[in-house]
Amino acid sequence: MNASDRYLHNSDALPLMPETAVKLMRTLERDDTTMAEVAALIERDPSLAVKVLRVANSAGLGAQREVANLRDAANLIGMRRLRDLSMAACVANIFPKDGTFDRARFWRHGLATAGHAKVLAGLCNIDPDTAYLAGLVMRIGRVLMLMVEPEIVSRCDDLNDSPDSLIGHEFEWLGCSHLEVSAALAKRWNFPRDIVDALVAARDPLGTLPFSALGAVLRLASTLADAGDLQLPEIDTLVATQPALIARMELSADELAQYLKPWDELTMGVDQLLS
Repeated sequence: MNASDRYLHNSDALPLMPETAVKLMRTLERDDTTMAEVAALIERDPSLAVKVLRVANSAGLGAQREVANLRDAANLIGMRRLRDLSMAACVANIFPKDGTFDRARFWRHGLATAGHAKVLAGLCNIDPDTAYLAGLVMRIGRVLMLMVEPEIVSRCDDLNDSPDSLIGHEFEWLGCSHLEVSAALAKRWNFPRDIVDALVAARDPLGTLPFSALGAVLRLASTLADAGDLQLPEIDTLVATQPALIARMELSADELAQYLKPWDELTMGVDQLLS
């Protein structure tokens, strides 16, 4: 039995991916998906539609007037952004609320990872939408780990005071990392095989054969999100922490500075998504 199996042994207690999220995920596989189709999917879930409209009406998206319906929201922020926000809202509310779990901080990190992964994927000739979804669920396994072993997982959090250190602490204290648990859960949710494999590969991108470019992007994106969470200069931190992986992906600090978005922009709207 793998060390991560203990977090998934009770299949009846595992969260289910919402039907709307499943349908939105399937639109990633098609090139002919339309804005109207995505908006119609979201409209069938009133609670989700309200959350998305709240985000669309937030100051950060720069609407000149109140956005009253999803068609207007789609025109304002675009189909891909609309789908990204909707997937984030679906996934963010899968797990029950827990007073000991800082959901806002967790999902700020998730949105930052997803946003960075999307940009990095575009620079590395990887599908950006797939990378966004993979980044969004990259740490989802931590919630299951916290439910089963809250004290030890919290201890790993306390030790996690530097970028890209969490995986090492988890292996030391738990014998596995959140990546294996996230991958197993993504597999149960019938996520694309590329995402499942990339989540596993992200633990050791340079040591995994065959090399997973998406796994490498996820590790880089997570490191950037760690830096943002700790209020450190993100690109400088990434260059110092992941020089070999940056070289393997043929990226440069100047290129990253040109295209990566700031933490505040990537994490905007978390409160609306969780309310």
